[in-house]
Amino acid sequence: MCYLLDVNVLIALIDPAHVQHDQAHEWFGRVGHKGFATCPITENGLLRIVGHPKYPNSPGPPSVVVAALAAIRGLPGHTFWPDSLSLVESPLVDPALLSSHSRVTDSYLLALARANKGKLATLDHKLATEVVADGKSSLALI
Repeated sequence: MCYLLDVNVLIALIDPAHVQHDQAHEWFGRVGHKGFATCPITENGLLRIVGHPKYPNSPGPPSVVVAALAAIRGLPGHTFWPDSLSLVESPLVDPALLSSHSRVTDSYLLALARANKGKLATLDHKLATEVVADGKSSLALI
């Protein structure tokens, strides 16, 4: 199984002060390290959030955060998944169920994980799965 790491998981893994840092590392050490993926959306999200000057434990601008991302990408078990599907055209997605702007990115990442026969690993226990066909089985809650 390959797990697409949600932005919140990537942040928790690299930020030792993150409230879920230990939880994310425990899961990654037990399960995630065997097969995990990043994609442009999750990588860019990590750089944008942690590289923001108002992020509480920011090591610096995105140009500095890139080193932490590169270290994660360099671990055995990493795969890069390109953003390769459309919420408009994918048979895995029911766009009529995109009832809120807050569901767009989560639904896309869940569909991308399902399209790659993987699971979206997230710390978000409120993530809606109904937009993606068989979405619940493509979600790994940490």
